[in-house]
Amino acid sequence: MAQTWKTAAMNIPSTLPDPSATPEPRRRDAARRVRDNDIHALLRNCLVSVTEGQLGDVARLLDGHRPVDTLPAEERFLALQALGTWHQLLAIAREFEAVQMRRTIERAGQASDIPGSFAEVIARAAAGGKSTDEVATALAKLRVAPTMTAHPTETKRVTVLETHRRIYRRLTDLLARNWAPREQEAHLQALMAEIEILWLTGELRLEKPTVAQEVQWGLYFFREVLYTAVPALQDTLDHALLQSYEGLAPGPFLRFSSWIGGDRDGNPHVTAEVTRDALCEYRTAAIQSYRPALADLCRDLSLSLSVTEVPQEFLDQTAALLDQCGAAADHTRIHNSAEPFRQYATALLLRLDAMLGTGSVATPMATAQEFASLVEALDTALIRVGARRVAMRRTRPLIRRITTFGFRTVSLDIRQNATVINRTVAAVITARDGSCPPENSAEWSRTLARALQEDAPLDRSRLQDLPDEAAETLDLFALIARTRAQDRQAIGAVILSMTTSADDIFAVYLLDRWSAAADTQDLPTGIEVVPLLETIDDLRAATEILDTLFANRIVRRAVREAGDAQEIMLGYSDSNKDGGFLTSNWELAKAQTAVRRVGEKHRVQVSFFHGRGGSVSRGGAPAGRAIAAQPPGTVDGRLRVTEQGEIVSAKFANRGTALGNLEYLSAAVLAHTLESPKGQPDAPEFNEALEALSGLSQVKYLDLVRSPGFIDYFNESSPVDELSLLKIGSRPAKRFGTSPRDLSDLRAIPWVFAWSQNRHMLTGWYGIGSALSAFTRVRGDDGLDLLRRMFERSRLFRLVIDEAEKVLFQSDMDIARSYAALVQNDQTRA
Repeated sequence: MAQTWKTAAMNIPSTLPDPSATPEPRRRDAARRVRDNDIHALLRNCLVSVTEGQLGDVARLLDGHRPVDTLPAEERFLALQALGTWHQLLAIAREFEAVQMRRTIERAGQASDIPGSFAEVIARAAAGGKSTDEVATALAKLRVAPTMTAHPTETKRVTVLETHRRIYRRLTDLLARNWAPREQEAHLQALMAEIEILWLTGELRLEKPTVAQEVQWGLYFFREVLYTAVPALQDTLDHALLQSYEGLAPGPFLRFSSWIGGDRDGNPHVTAEVTRDALCEYRTAAIQSYRPALADLCRDLSLSLSVTEVPQEFLDQTAALLDQCGAAADHTRIHNSAEPFRQYATALLLRLDAMLGTGSVATPMATAQEFASLVEALDTALIRVGARRVAMRRTRPLIRRITTFGFRTVSLDIRQNATVINRTVAAVITARDGSCPPENSAEWSRTLARALQEDAPLDRSRLQDLPDEAAETLDLFALIARTRAQDRQAIGAVILSMTTSADDIFAVYLLDRWSAAADTQDLPTGIEVVPLLETIDDLRAATEILDTLFANRIVRRAVREAGDAQEIMLGYSDSNKDGGFLTSNWELAKAQTAVRRVGEKHRVQVSFFHGRGGSVSRGGAPAGRAIAAQPPGTVDGRLRVTEQGEIVSAKFANRGTALGNLEYLSAAVLAHTLESPKGQPDAPEFNEALEALSGLSQVKYLDLVRSPGFIDYFNESSPVDELSLLKIGSRPAKRFGTSPRDLSDLRAIPWVFAWSQNRHMLTGWYGIGSALSAFTRVRGDDGLDLLRRMFERSRLFRLVIDEAEKVLFQSDMDIARSYAALVQNDQTRA
């Protein structure tokens, strides 16, 4: 790779073209493109201008009329770089156009004309006769939690993401106003300069990122976009309600979680120390994010005692706040003596700075709740003196930010594999008692139940010769206990991947019990254990697992103290690998319905955490349609969903895009809650047909993946080995696996990646056509009529068919045939 870059660098002229020397016809054409808002043509012309001194005939290359394999060998690397840059620019253009389209629709009519928006959902509720109480109840339930993960599917460096953002903003600058020609030319040259930087920047990492770098990658989106976007999203919902349900004022409904720095499943680089550092980074970022808003208040809140009568209560609060800042507040006491609002904001800033270790003598804020209450007091005082608009634009957004992000930015989930958890428990029992029963035995179950009932917190000093893995896991749970004691929401859930039994979950609760403070007599409250059901067998075992879990008195008490709520995570990728696209979706739907009924039986509210990826076969369908297709009653206001890898940058890199995506997600959850037909009986014939189709599809799928030579075909006809060489995640290369010999060896991400790269795309369609054909062959015209009715009325079936059709359009058998030609064995290839 290094040699390739060196060779490419030698082909770049030492003297680059002068931007001001762009040929006059092209500059006039670019100006016309600006006037016509032809974004694609504008960006194309800019890229051609930037690259033409280094690569000939770029326009025909970008248009597809000059194939790369026809170029001289020394030009091919730069040609691929140009095509890569062009596709990045096209993605930016799509983002820009989507935001502009929303605005165009709203200008031409009203916000409710935007499909999937809050305004459209609220207007539909009003038209459907939903009462104010019904809407208020749905809003009170609304809890949406995007969860960022560090899955290795994002190849772009933060440097590249920053350049993308600048290009987006330059586009906005260029096209947002009616500039004079001279001003327009200046903005155009600024845009071209950013594209030039993108063209000359290495897109890929040359070294694997560390976990700390991944944490900073995740924080980039909060610092640049999300901290300030969330209050605007709340305003959008408030505006929609004002049109039909005036008086409703919903509280914060959005929470962010993350796995980055907490996901140790398969990643030994994520240690307890690394997780502690990540928690510190998330906390520091949140605290620092409030400084600019407070600094603006210090500068702008010049309301004077000589002009307005300020309530004595607020003056007393200001004096008390200044006293907590000591000598640091002397300057504002003297120079802003008649401006109490400015004094108050300055005192808040001094106390916030004291939390960052700046040497301030002020008293630090104790909690985010204290900070929020102090800003609320400022907000109330502004309204009382008649500065309502100031409060709405300055203090109200800040309150919403504090309520959403606190002093934590995200709730950091801790993910670990059940195998590691069980090994740790077994190691502790062996070190303490001298022996331990075999895992998955009846005696193992009795030992866990007894320990959960009777054990006291561990005295680590009495445990000798613990394996490093067990010691590290105990350190992690001690960190979880300490962190939750300081900030209950800083740590989210313990995600237990590869959960196969209730004993796996009991083991997590036992580790939590062992890690409590020495004087704790009872099970620590607050820890949330979320089983991750990934395989089809695990999905089918879900009801038995939860029945056993909720029947345990100790765990049931912990669940009760957590609000009688239990979250279940559903894995889309592994279930797809197990049974194919249709079977995966049907088993996921069945599991949700069955688990919800178990929750009702035990009076526990079950909510679902959907482990979706970006591609269709990993659950990456459009959010609105995917949520609408969930079984009735399984959303009920609450939804967590993973935002994985490259999808994070695609959704949250720019403010307009982020606001749109967060609104579509939240509005879809609200719509499902308002419209889900809880009392409507299932259509038995639809369920029966889906069960039959799922079985037929799975049989065809398994015939393929279990056929002799299939794994050899996969290894030789796809770039699965090459994927492990990419420096796109902190996980070891074996996370992708190299030359797996069995389907169970395959990780879900490279499984999907590889079939996408070779354009087979079979993870999104294989088996469905055969199932439909067999179904209609057996049932004849009646079966065909049933399928048509299902396509019209079953949101799940419609989603499966539509998404499979989309994947078939993305498939390319010509390219697939070229990859297949790499297989050495003729029989295997056939």
